[in-house]
Amino acid sequence: MVLRSIIRIDEEKCNGCGLCIIACAEGALRIVDGKAKLVSDKYCDGLGACLGECPEGAITIEEREAHEFDEEAMEHHLKAEQPVPAVHHAHLANQSCPSAKVMHFERDVAEKETVNTPEKRESMLSQWPVQLTLLSPNAPFFEDADLLIAADCVPFAYANFHNDFLKGKILVVGCPKLDNATFYKEKLTEIFKRSNIRGVTVVNMEVPCCFGLHHLVKEALNSSGKVIPLRQEIIGIKGDKKPPRQHRHP
Repeated sequence: MVLRSIIRIDEEKCNGCGLCIIACAEGALRIVDGKAKLVSDKYCDGLGACLGECPEGAITIEEREAHEFDEEAMEHHLKAEQPVPAVHHAHLANQSCPSAKVMHFERDVAEKETVNTPEKRESMLSQWPVQLTLLSPNAPFFEDADLLIAADCVPFAYANFHNDFLKGKILVVGCPKLDNATFYKEKLTEIFKRSNIRGVTVVNMEVPCCFGLHHLVKEALNSSGKVIPLRQEIIGIKGDKKPPRQHRHP
């Protein structure tokens, strides 16, 4: 044990949004029972990359007795992290993350069906593929594009997604909670570097972990060295638009 700088998490302030986990390249943090937790002292380098990402000011740096940062152990830890088996995923997610809370909404389907709508609505999708994992940074449709980066739940929750958001834009879809955040950041950085992107709109759900998508896009923009207008839209779990999120800082 040595006296060194290491992070401290105030559980009273932590809302379990998960932004600190995305920012921690060492994998030293995890959501447990809806709160961010330090997995092990030896995985935390104490540099505080997660510090500025916490919207609640729940993370600070303190001097205390702790195990030394072990880079080799940290690398083994990152490699050992495996996706949760699908059969257990929903059960574990409900215990660890507020975004997985089970809810059911009553809809008056009969009333909705009486509303006059066009017989056929045209898709506004102008390219393929759309999933970030499959997209090539060299795809020609990125040049001079207005980019729409949407969390993959958004088109299902927001009924008028095509007309209100997708029309005239190139679509990128991903999930910041279930997919590889580091890979996402690197792929977006390459897309921004290699093409002239005119503007970026991020649309994410209101659930805490989904705000990580906006964070990833900001990080990728910073890494690319490009100055590109960035706008955020937030969709409620009932399909309504929400006002922009107000961040609190310590």
